[in-house]
Amino acid sequence: MTTGRLTSRVLASSLIRLAETEGGFGVVFAKGDPTAGAVVVCLLERGVRKLLLERLLRPDGSYAWQDTGRADAEEADFQARVARRRRIDPDLWLVELDVKSAEAFAARMNEAA
Repeated sequence: MTTGRLTSRVLASSLIRLAETEGGFGVVFAKGDPTAGAVVVCLLERGVRKLLLERLLRPDGSYAWQDTGRADAEEADFQARVARRRRIDPDLWLVELDVKSAEAFAARMNEAA
C-alpha cells in the first residue's frame, strides 16, 4: 500500500506545530523546494543541539527519520556543514525545533513518518 507524501512545506509546518503543542517551538532556517525538497531537522533541548535528523525513503517505500550525526559540533563546524549541504542540495529545508526531550520527540517523529 502506498500513501501520499506530505509536501516539504506542509511537513515543516506540521513539525513546528507538533513542537508547539508539546511546549516547544520551532523555526524554518532555510526553505527549499516547497513540494519535494529534502527536510533536515535539528532537535534542541533548551537551546542545546542534540540531534540532527533527515527524513529518508526506505527500500519498502515508507519514510523514516534518520540521525545524520554530529549535532553537537562547534557552531562554526555545524554552520559549515549546513552550508555545504545546501550548496549540494539548494532545495533542502532546515528546520530547528527546541523541545523538552529530543530523543522522545524523535521517536514520535518516526511513529508519524
